[in-house]
Amino acid sequence: MDESRITEAAPPPRLDERLSRINWAQRLMMRPDSGAGVGVVLLLVFFAFAAAGSGMFAADGIMNWLHVSAELGVVSVPAALLMIAGEFDLSIGSMIGFSGMMAAIPAVYWGWPVWVAILFAFALSVALGWLDGYLVIRTRLPSFIVSLAFLFILRGLSLALSVMLTNQTIISGVNRAAKGDWLAPVFGGQIAQPVFVFLAHAHLIGTYRDGSPLVSGIPMVMIWWVIIAAVAHFVLSSTRFGNYIFAAGGDANAARSLGVPVARVKVILFAATAFCSALLGIAQVMEFGSAAADRGLDMEFEAIIAAVIGGSLLTGGYGSAIGACFGALIFGIAQQGIYFANWNNNWFRVFLGALLLIAVLFNTLIRRRVTGER
Repeated sequence: MDESRITEAAPPPRLDERLSRINWAQRLMMRPDSGAGVGVVLLLVFFAFAAAGSGMFAADGIMNWLHVSAELGVVSVPAALLMIAGEFDLSIGSMIGFSGMMAAIPAVYWGWPVWVAILFAFALSVALGWLDGYLVIRTRLPSFIVSLAFLFILRGLSLALSVMLTNQTIISGVNRAAKGDWLAPVFGGQIAQPVFVFLAHAHLIGTYRDGSPLVSGIPMVMIWWVIIAAVAHFVLSSTRFGNYIFAAGGDANAARSLGVPVARVKVILFAATAFCSALLGIAQVMEFGSAAADRGLDMEFEAIIAAVIGGSLLTGGYGSAIGACFGALIFGIAQQGIYFANWNNNWFRVFLGALLLIAVLFNTLIRRRVTGER
């Protein structure tokens, strides 16, 4: 055998020294949702003392702040995905009110079956969300401007159509129209009622004078929040489409050159955001039995704040669905915690603004550590 052709086996590659120095705690803190997760824990500990004895951590108190968190979480998760892709949707709040009116008016005034009205509201909302995304792609205008225009258009349509068709801006009587409907409980119903009855009889949760539990069940909006978060997390972490989302927000031109369908990804995400906004609007209508044209006011900003608190960057390409859930949870805990602590509610806005600023600074610091920027 020709010894000159025998080559020595290459040594195994060595890990980058910078990576080998990173311990598990540092790796954990580099996750986009880690800061928000720590924030949830700290906030719970804080209000455990600040609101002690107020009932905030009784079954009905927990259900109150979880309900607030769930409503925001339903729209903050798709808002986070859209931000990761490098876009914004400021029409979320207006879509909530619009979709609710589009489900209530046909059911109450036109005699449509409620399930047909619900599907009609979903179809119309998704179509408008698709149009929003299509205009962003075709015109190449910033999504901030296009979705801001849709914010006013949808809010104006909600008010104008409700007055024109019903001569009022609040539509009541939906609960009567929905009685016996097969689809309405999927959005406005509750589950696990027997569990809470058992807990009440075992004196583990509070009851009314007649012995019925203070918490009658888990509202469906909480179930939808969990479903949306689980699907979004799976898509981001385990699918090609999730890689497309990160690529579209990281560097759209480079992503296109690699074959990523950036335009299609963004339009789909705009439609998904509209779908989730409609889901929340319809859930509120079915739960409370009425629709209001001004429902969802300012919720688009709250959804973006929750996404940012949860680790999403305003510049795109970085974020987490779980982080958006943590952001929504922080929002719900803080809002209800201030109420239970018997503080002036105006402090909530101060807290929210300060938390947003801290989150942006923290996320920027983490991004610089990950990318090596200075």
